[in-house]
Amino acid sequence: MLSIFTGSDRKAKDPNEELKQGKRLQHAKEMFYSGKFLMVTTPSIKGRRAKGVLGLVHGRGYDAECAMLSLAASAMEIGAEAIVGYQEAVAFHPDGSKFFSCYGTAITLDKTSQARATIRRAITH
Repeated sequence: MLSIFTGSDRKAKDPNEELKQGKRLQHAKEMFYSGKFLMVTTPSIKGRRAKGVLGLVHGRGYDAECAMLSLAASAMEIGAEAIVGYQEAVAFHPDGSKFFSCYGTAITLDKTSQARATIRRAITH
């Protein structure tokens, strides 16, 4: 029986989709925890200047880390080097489950501002 909700043009689920999603989040985790991808709640990053604003990005998941890593992965996919203005919200379901949503502004960073900050620290110490 053909359903009006699942027409014949419906795409078959990619069996490698879960694997791709896992690799995507693993890469985001490595970049974030190594300090190569910055994420802050403030509107700017001390000692760094934003070169460009790529836009608002979001992540969702059933735990806070998964939502945050999904946010970072989404930002990196569009070329971001950092996220400013990170916010997070949680929705509670009557069955006791939680659903996390987070968002922030994806930006690229000016490379020269980092070099100047490093030189200033070296001179003052």
